[in-house]
Amino acid sequence: MTQPRTRSLDRFRLDGLIALITGAGRGLGEACAIALADAGAEVILMSRTESELDDLKVRIEADGGTARTAICDAADPAAIAAVVPALGRIDILVNNAGTNIPEPFLEVSLDHLDTILNLNLRGAFLMAQGVARGMVTRGQGGSIIHMSSQMGHVGAPNRTAYCASKHAIEGLTKAMGVELAPHRIRTNSVGPTFVDTPLAKKFLDDPAFSKDVLERIPMGKLGQVEDVADAVVYLAAPASNMVTGTSLLVDGGWTAR
Repeated sequence: MTQPRTRSLDRFRLDGLIALITGAGRGLGEACAIALADAGAEVILMSRTESELDDLKVRIEADGGTARTAICDAADPAAIAAVVPALGRIDILVNNAGTNIPEPFLEVSLDHLDTILNLNLRGAFLMAQGVARGMVTRGQGGSIIHMSSQMGHVGAPNRTAYCASKHAIEGLTKAMGVELAPHRIRTNSVGPTFVDTPLAKKFLDDPAFSKDVLERIPMGKLGQVEDVADAVVYLAAPASNMVTGTSLLVDGGWTAR
């Protein structure tokens, strides 16, 4: 008997799946959580700031979605080890929590280097490891999505520590993609360009910096949070079932030059 055809747009649905989003309280994490909820996933909103998560939970639920919150410092190994197993089943991880401290290479302090690497790399590694262990135990597969950057593919002045962390995330994505594929766990990254968020605004308020950024993006505009969130939904969904170990660049052509 012929099986009913799955319509293309249905393959972007996430009904019945549970998605954990780190750094969910604002910016890209907030947008990813909203988009995943819109696609039908139950979302677990994680960050250190309870008030932001509670507000986002209310907004998602008011729009018909399902959300719960989890307070966790994504740079703290002990917190990750305690919180992640207690969350239960996770089908999708959006490893979004991250930071940047732009400054000249010769002035990067050990404290700033540790801050960036501990969250962007070590924390992301441990978060993914904790979630993947649960996925392997359940045997149902899953999707792990690292929030990388165009700076994981190129270099830039005043971003040595950040570039180091994101280049490492790209290597981690490839290695996880290969190793976890037999468990039907797909691992990919999303690499945004500069996105119109409050975090980016403090840099882009500098007219010279903003002009330089826009000249480097062939499309001549900043990314929007929805551009990145929609890429995350694709990588989380059955539509990307044969996509693993790679990076989806949402950079307006920056790295194509």
